[in-house]
Amino acid sequence: MQQIDGLLLDIDGVLAVSWVAIPGSVDALASLRDDGVPFRLITNTTTHSRNDLAATLRDAGFDVERDEIVTAVTATASYLREHHPDGRVFVLTDGDPSADLDGIKLVEAPEDADVLVLGGASDAFTYDNLNRIFRRLMDGAPMIGMHRNLFWKTAGGWELDGGAYLAGLEQAAGATATICGKPSAAFFEAALESLGVPASSAAMVGPTSCLDRSPTSRTGSDGKPDVDANSSRETVVRRDRARVRTDGTAAFLWPRSSMAPLPRLASGHRARVDGA
Repeated sequence: MQQIDGLLLDIDGVLAVSWVAIPGSVDALASLRDDGVPFRLITNTTTHSRNDLAATLRDAGFDVERDEIVTAVTATASYLREHHPDGRVFVLTDGDPSADLDGIKLVEAPEDADVLVLGGASDAFTYDNLNRIFRRLMDGAPMIGMHRNLFWKTAGGWELDGGAYLAGLEQAAGATATICGKPSAAFFEAALESLGVPASSAAMVGPTSCLDRSPTSRTGSDGKPDVDANSSRETVVRRDRARVRTDGTAAFLWPRSSMAPLPRLASGHRARVDGA
């Protein structure tokens, strides 16, 4: 039985919805910090930089710093620096990702790019931009997706996301994108590196809807994920080693391999891992 030494906490649906704190989540995060449990806040959000996210979360009542946040943009940057260090990169996404793409050679047109990156959907996802990306894909340029989210929920309701466009481009060009956001191995490896804890000693806290859609995989003895043969995507979380518990509006996922007590996650509540 291994003790959990660090937590990856999903922002969306666990700590906040549309950046409004879920009741009890501010105290939960404060409890983790008071108990000395290292954590990283994770999200597929591409709209805001980590500086903006930290400021927004602080406005919502959370005590959090920029370096405690891992986003799909920062995971994409890590992948690009490792696999395309000299590549010229065209990015189509919402917001301005440049603050979290340090060291990446960004270009303004798909025609000038060696690598194509798609992030969150926005009004910039026009026919012209998508068709120009499609032409580069047909020329053999690789495509990277910050995430595969097909849709997401805001205070105003459901919205179509970048994954829907990504899937269409893959189908049309006969290409397969490399995914850097949740639930890919690249994302969790970047998050665990930031956390400084191996996968075998970490737990993820995610919303039930996300967990239900996540593909299964297993983590090997070296702490790296082994992809399930039935899945085209990866995650370090193995569902048959986990149990979902619901506390109010948040759902928690704990590795069953540990029976160590976990920090209190909400006022008046202390969760323990059930190894049975």
